[in-house]
Amino acid sequence: MLITPAIVALQFIALSVVGTVLLAGGFAWRILRHWDIHSGSELQVRLERQTYLISTLLGFALGAELLSLLLFVHTAENLSSQFVGAMCATGVLNINAFGFPTLLLKMTIFFLAALWLSLNRVDNQGYDYPLVRVKYGLLLMAIAPLAMLESAAQTAFFLGLEPEVITSCCGSLFSADSQGVAAELAGWPAHPAMALFYGVAAGLLIVGLAFRRWPGLGLLFAAGSVLTFGIALAAIIAFLSLYVYESPNHHCPFCLLKAGYGYIGYALYIPLFAATAAGLIAGFIAPFRRKISLQTVIPHKVQRLTGLTLAGFGLFYAVATWLMLRSPLILLN
Repeated sequence: MLITPAIVALQFIALSVVGTVLLAGGFAWRILRHWDIHSGSELQVRLERQTYLISTLLGFALGAELLSLLLFVHTAENLSSQFVGAMCATGVLNINAFGFPTLLLKMTIFFLAALWLSLNRVDNQGYDYPLVRVKYGLLLMAIAPLAMLESAAQTAFFLGLEPEVITSCCGSLFSADSQGVAAELAGWPAHPAMALFYGVAAGLLIVGLAFRRWPGLGLLFAAGSVLTFGIALAAIIAFLSLYVYESPNHHCPFCLLKAGYGYIGYALYIPLFAATAAGLIAGFIAPFRRKISLQTVIPHKVQRLTGLTLAGFGLFYAVATWLMLRSPLILLN
């Protein structure tokens, strides 16, 4: 097993998050069973006092979890020089069976953590804490089990990092001649991929503008944001990366983070993840606008988040289009 400061930090974050969500999980169960804002009982008063402490602890833990996704990818990229056959983070994540599952779990928890933090912020602005059951239900049913699973997968991944292991490079994984989802995306024809890429963006823009006027479209906007996120990742593998590498056969989404390509991947992934999180949050909290204590809070927040979503996706598509226009590579005839 390799031991580096980044690995130690990631393990510390994972263990801290698990410890916090386990502590909060017991409290969440009590909230779901006994919370009654109209009661003046001693138990209710104790729950109201404790929720401030638990929410603060969860805020720090889930905030660290947001940053751990970036740190995990950065760590995998930096470790690539220590393994034979690894040219980027792809080779490191492919060393054992736990690399890519850990990454997918971190991505999922990233969005759930962002959603919980926003729900908590909105809930604290209501005088009767109208979303307290919603946010603790989300914690208990989704975030806590996934956080424990992520911690176990990450630990198994790091324990399996043996320097003498020979791994495969990104060229073998993201190749049309290989097997699996990555190979299928790499072999996606450019014409339909680009049509879907820009078509989904146009659809999300229309839904987003309509959502600003008709808040009942919240769940559709959230689903559209997630769909656009998935199509964007597929497009990066299918054709966008080719324009950056100026090669028709190099489909790796991780090499975009290398210094040799100006760290251009960060200019793509950061707005993409931020926009998706904002869209998911906006669509999820919109139905709660009917809560009396949130009638002046949620409409303003939804408008701001919708604007951030459209701006974030707009920035992503602007960078992506610029990368294609400036490249000498020609994929479309």
